[in-house]
Amino acid sequence: MAGGKMKKEKPSHGASALKHYQGGVTFHKSKGQHILKNPMLVDSIVEKSGIKSTDVILEIGPGTGNLTKKLLEAGKSVIAVEVDPRMVLELQRRFQGTPLSSRLKVIQGDVLKCELPYFDICVANIPYQISSPLTFKLLAHRPLFRCAVIMFQREFAMRLVAQPGDNLYCRLSVNTQLLARVSHLLKVGKNNFRPPPKVDSSVVRIEPRKPLPPVNFKEWDGLVRLCFNRKNKTLGSIFRQKSVLSLLEKNYKTVQALQLSGPSGDDAEAEMDLTGFGDANEDQSMELDDEMEVEDGNAGGEASDFKAKVLNILKQGNFEDKRSSQLTQVDFLYLLSLFNKAGIHFS
Repeated sequence: MAGGKMKKEKPSHGASALKHYQGGVTFHKSKGQHILKNPMLVDSIVEKSGIKSTDVILEIGPGTGNLTKKLLEAGKSVIAVEVDPRMVLELQRRFQGTPLSSRLKVIQGDVLKCELPYFDICVANIPYQISSPLTFKLLAHRPLFRCAVIMFQREFAMRLVAQPGDNLYCRLSVNTQLLARVSHLLKVGKNNFRPPPKVDSSVVRIEPRKPLPPVNFKEWDGLVRLCFNRKNKTLGSIFRQKSVLSLLEKNYKTVQALQLSGPSGDDAEAEMDLTGFGDANEDQSMELDDEMEVEDGNAGGEASDFKAKVLNILKQGNFEDKRSSQLTQVDFLYLLSLFNKAGIHFS
């Protein structure tokens, strides 16, 4: 089994199906296929998930079904989403003819593209390359689920739970914690998987906030995205950038023009739109030029007036000398409200 493959003999036609059922499946690291092989770890994950006997459980990337079996024993039913047809066949063969088969539904497809059904709780060991978009797809799912207990690459997990001032505190931390309570459950060494990944993992619990904060999510992400592009610079320095002022002034004039023409009716839809929260490049979405600050004496009258308006907002909230890496959720909500009250928007 070393290197991610079970030792295979040349099968006869009569024995090929049996050997496949016994686990003769090649796992592809490039597809994020790292199967949990430690039964004590599987038991620990299920225990920490707090599954109820009435729960419908969503599992993503079930692989050969080691975790699936324990989930079926703990809950009412399991919906397993698997993109690899070989693993789908393996799951069906493993549970066919058992009392558990009637409570297992397997969906073959890409979890990021398929429409998810109702579920109470998500428990999953996911392909790490889909961590960010999957997290926000789950948090956008309606109706809201009770919690998700998910295995992530350790550094990604620590970004999810990072607090202001931590080295890993970033846009991902802020956006996730706006929508959910996130807690670290346990660290998992690479040798608990077959084949072993290159890095350690962590299991994280995600509980959606109910109710969600009253904020336009496109506006929120626009502000946070801009601030974390240079998270260790002061906000006063970031908002003096020519590209930032130009963007905000354009938005400002657009909103003023729209207000003259009446309400658009799209506010409710915009408030629930999480598109962009799960970008693959978390903090690399806006390129700012450190050299291009708008100095007070170098701008025309209109541009200078707008710059003064922006900087006055920062001073009003005592934000000018603060850094994004130190700001809390409450700080970002307050800063966004100050900008919006002044007619300045980020989407």
